[in-house]
Formats: sequence, structure tokens, C-alpha cells
Amino acid sequence: MGNFVLGNLIERGPFRHAISLPRRRDRLHVMPTSTGYEIATGPSYDWDGRKRGHTPFSVLQHTTAGAGRLKYDRRSYRIEPGETMLVTIPHSHRYWVEEGETWSFFWIAMSGQEALRLHRAILAEAGPVFRLRSETIELLAQTSLDLAQGRLEAGRASSAAYAATMALFDDLLARQEFSAGDMRHAPIGRATAHIRRHLDEPLDVQGLADVAGLSRAHFSRMFAQIEGMPPSEFVLRERMQRAARLLVTGQLGIKAISSACGFEDPNYFAKVFRRTFAISPSEFRTTGMYAAQRR
Repeated sequence: MGNFVLGNLIERGPFRHAISLPRRRDRLHVMPTSTGYEIATGPSYDWDGRKRGHTPFSVLQHTTAGAGRLKYDRRSYRIEPGETMLVTIPHSHRYWVEEGETWSFFWIAMSGQEALRLHRAILAEAGPVFRLRSETIELLAQTSLDLAQGRLEAGRASSAAYAATMALFDDLLARQEFSAGDMRHAPIGRATAHIRRHLDEPLDVQGLADVAGLSRAHFSRMFAQIEGMPPSEFVLRERMQRAARLLVTGQLGIKAISSACGFEDPNYFAKVFRRTFAISPSEFRTTGMYAAQRR
């Protein structure tokens, strides 16, 4: 597959678009904040991840020509055409252009707790520099172009960024059984694996504690320490992630997706989905399928 969309992005020439959205009482879990295509030359382009403020966000940056440099966790990288860089901020890293060199790239910056969680998971498993499949690069390029047009309202911008993040996640980690647990955390690992296999069924805390072989109180404390959230919140997050994936594929109706994600009432499912993504399931499907079709 060729890089048709990427070619269109490059032909458009350098651009920079900040995504300014109305303040919301609820925080979107994935939110793009800026995007653009840039041709950086010489040492004037130099970013320090410790000096970009205290508000967490991430930068996904794909190299189209030239080369950039990255120092990350005591390792040095030369980022060449076809390679993608991912960093989160704040973090101790630096990326720049060497004297006499040029670095051409497009980027998408994102904020939101789910974007950062997924991006940190990718960093932990794949590192900050990697190569993606051409169809993933095409989707990222299309997302950048769509966001740059400035016509997406908050919910649609969020769903487009989420679809791009999940494409990145699937490209790099789909073949791995991703879990925060390891041999030291085997009881919680059993519980998280059980959750992911049974999202269409009732999942109460006592039942999960039984799967883990722990008392309810000890299980809840240990789960929160390892996963960073209570079991019920983890279950909801996993159900919403499954719903988002199923909506983008377009193979099931919303009622069937509701059932597959453990919701007996499709109306309640739609209410929870909107509370999570600030967009209805049908609107998310329209935006996500459009992005996927442009890959």
C-alpha cells in the first residue's frame, strides 16, 4: 500500500494548527491539542521535555525526510525517514536538529488521561522510536489533515484522535498480552485477564476477588496499587474501549455492541458512552469509520 494521504499532507506544505475547544466541565479522555507539518532546520529547533510546563500531554511525530535527534532515558536516537517518535511531557528527554541538518515531519499532540495511559504503555513496550505499517501512517496523516481543517467539534475531534491512538496501539502491541500484572502480581493478572475475556457478563468486585483468590478488601487495595484505579473503574474503562473498537469496525449494531460490552439497556450504554467520550455511539461510529476508511 502506498502513502497517498501522506503525500497529500507533504504537498500541502508546512502548516501548524492549534486546536482550541470550549472549556468543559467533564474532561475528555483523549483530546488532540495541535497538529502540523514542519521542516525544521538547524539548532533553532530544540525541545526539552522538562521545560514545557506541568500540564501532561504527548507528541506523536512521524519523519518524512531528513533526520532528527532524540535523547531519551540515557539513549540517543537518530530518527530517520519512515520512523515515528512518541514522547510524553513532562519527562526528561530532548529532541532537536543538528547543525547543518533538516528534519521534516508531521505531528499530533494529545492530552487526556486515556491518551497518556495508552501512550505510556506503548513507550514501555516499544520505546520512543519505532516503525509503523503504512496503513497506520496513512491514518495518522489523515487525522492530522482532518484536525487541521478545524471543522471537527470536540466530540468528533476526540473520537478521531482516539481512533488514531488505537491504530498505533494495535500496530505495535496487538500481538502482546498487555497487562500491568506480572509474576509478582499474578492474582491481579488473573483478574484483569478474566475481565477482558468476560466483558459481556456481570463483573462484580467480589467475583473478581474470588478469581484472584484474595479477600475482597485485600483484592481492592492490591488492584488499585497495581492498576492505578479501583476494579469497577477498570471494568468500565475496558468496556468503553471494546465499545469504541466495535463501533469503528461497523460489523455490529449499537444494541449488539451494548450487549457485548455488558450493558443490558442500550440507552444506558449510550449515556455512559457519551459521558466517557463526549459523543454518542452513532456519532463516534461515523467519525471512526470515516477515519478507518481513509487509511
